[in-house]
Amino acid sequence: MSLGDLWAIMCRRWYFMVPLTVLSLLTGGYLYRTIPVSYQSQSSVTLLDSTAVSDLAPTFGNPISNAGGSLVVTADVLIRALQSSDSAKELRSRGVTDRYTAGFAPEADSPLLTLSVTGTDRAKVLRETTTLTKFTAEQLKALQAASKVPADYFVQATPVVLPQTPVSESKARYQNIAAVLIVGMVSAFLLSILAEGVAVVRRRGRAQAGYLPRRHRAKPPERAPRGLLTRRLDATTILTGYLVLAFFVPSNLTLPALGGVGTPANVFALLGLLWYLATWLGGRIRPAEGTRLPRVAMCVLAVAVLLSYVADATRDSSHAEVLGADRGLIGLGVWVALVVLVSAGIQERDRLETLMRRLVVLGTVVALIGYYDFFAATNVADSIHIPGLQSSTAGVSVMDRGSFTRPRSTTSHPLEFGGMLAILVPFAVHQAFDPVRRHAGALRRWAPVAIMAGALPLTVSRTSIIGALIVILVMVPRWKPQRRWAAIGIILGSVAGFKVIIPGLIGTITNLFASFLSNSDSSTQARTVKYSAIVPYFEERPWFGRGFGTFTPDLYFFTDNQYMLTLAEMGIVGLVALFALFVTGIHTGGAIRRLARTDSDRELGQAFLASALVALVISATFDALSFPMYAGMFFLTLGAGGSYLGFIRREAAEAAAAAEATVATEAPAPEGRRTSETEAKLPQLVESR
Repeated sequence: MSLGDLWAIMCRRWYFMVPLTVLSLLTGGYLYRTIPVSYQSQSSVTLLDSTAVSDLAPTFGNPISNAGGSLVVTADVLIRALQSSDSAKELRSRGVTDRYTAGFAPEADSPLLTLSVTGTDRAKVLRETTTLTKFTAEQLKALQAASKVPADYFVQATPVVLPQTPVSESKARYQNIAAVLIVGMVSAFLLSILAEGVAVVRRRGRAQAGYLPRRHRAKPPERAPRGLLTRRLDATTILTGYLVLAFFVPSNLTLPALGGVGTPANVFALLGLLWYLATWLGGRIRPAEGTRLPRVAMCVLAVAVLLSYVADATRDSSHAEVLGADRGLIGLGVWVALVVLVSAGIQERDRLETLMRRLVVLGTVVALIGYYDFFAATNVADSIHIPGLQSSTAGVSVMDRGSFTRPRSTTSHPLEFGGMLAILVPFAVHQAFDPVRRHAGALRRWAPVAIMAGALPLTVSRTSIIGALIVILVMVPRWKPQRRWAAIGIILGSVAGFKVIIPGLIGTITNLFASFLSNSDSSTQARTVKYSAIVPYFEERPWFGRGFGTFTPDLYFFTDNQYMLTLAEMGIVGLVALFALFVTGIHTGGAIRRLARTDSDRELGQAFLASALVALVISATFDALSFPMYAGMFFLTLGAGGSYLGFIRREAAEAAAAAEATVATEAPAPEGRRTSETEAKLPQLVESR
């Protein structure tokens, strides 16, 4: 269905489009006039050790030098006390009636708390922030007094940043207006498409009954018009647009009203889902056969997310958590759009292979940008500014480890950069070995493999190296001995080359794993502390969690582990749904390899298996699905695996049917009935579209 077809449908169903669009515009204008501007004031408080403890070594009377360790746990207890209903009641009696929040300061591993109050009266907000700051110190003293802690050992709450002048917060206001406009226009669009689909079904029923109105009778063929609006769209074209936006618009640049999930690529994916629904309801496309498994896995994930959303609505969550849960639903819609477009929307195998080649080529370009970041000690993404977009992460800067700059290219973090390349490398290897592409030449086939695989060590992270090792362990043993030994030699030669070209890189990476195994790495110790800090949140709501998208770093802390984050946000049900996604990817790769009839297809199945295993393992090293580019590539490859499995199954069924027909043709039969029986047993092969 082309853009011109969609425009024609909306014109024919104007009685849906015009009233609902006008109603949504009027409602948006009403909200703009009636919703008051909100103001927010913040202050920062840090916890300092008691004088009795700080007098001892190694601080020797300086409490600031001991701002860590057990004080982080104390700060967590204090935050929970401030968020309790008893504290809210006490603050209300002191005049704090507006919404307030208390949490760890962003990107802080110390007991530094951020307190904020949001309201519509600027002067009142400032007074309430001052009251909240004083109440925090009083609450800390009350907690220690209730535990009968000696006064000399009292932990002190000291303001670091005094209550700031309230600033206007128009984001929530515009989010409400944008939500009304989007819901109204999307509802009008879907109703128009649904009415068109019903009309198409009625016309088909009348045609089968022998009646066909004059306006629908066949006309002499006309020359098809050419142009952008009349050009036929398919899922591959839409997904290519998504890939271009995802790879070349930095992940941290988003639409102001949508937060972290509002990247241009995600918005484009949601529009692609609307295109698919319009085409499907209009009767112009049907889900490809044998591709249901990834969509079933997405249904399981959707149920887990919705249950966690209901769980968030049933507790006394803050306004920021409610917004986070709403953003989580938008992110779920993006992931569903990618899986549906790839698995159900692509009807021809050639178009699917075209999409995978474009995926590898564009990923290679992103890796090349990472090379520039590494050797130039900069980040190209920092210099990209697009009107209408703003950075969703504050303070993104060049990250170093040892003496090396960790590249992130157009992603939001080096871990996202390395993880995304690790799940794409298996497909680059498969395309390099594919006999169909031998005409492309060795340079065009192997350059993506060398560039993407070579960029993995440059991130100077354990995640990238673990991903590369999994790809090697899954794919190399399945090759023939000659290819296997050649690959091992190339890998060893590459390690030696890195040692010569970039002195110190291999040693730095080796030290990362050595410190991890000896439990002397500071980052590993910080993550272990965070794991224990998540346990109380999990025990509070073990089944459905606190709400998908609510456990944000600005309110709580970074988990650096997707499984722990899922436990906190979606509970046991969400963790099961997450594992179902990974198992689906692994099963898809194994099924493709098992049913394939050619060596190329078997290696393709092994590539999907390796990619899914990489995603399964490295999700324990960072909160993977919180990064939009990595999450998009994971769900796109998940849907692509289901689509390939559908094609492989249909090809296997057609081959089996053809073999049965051949056997039936060669079987002896009476002379008089041989021709009629053979014709009756021949299958009716229908081209899959």
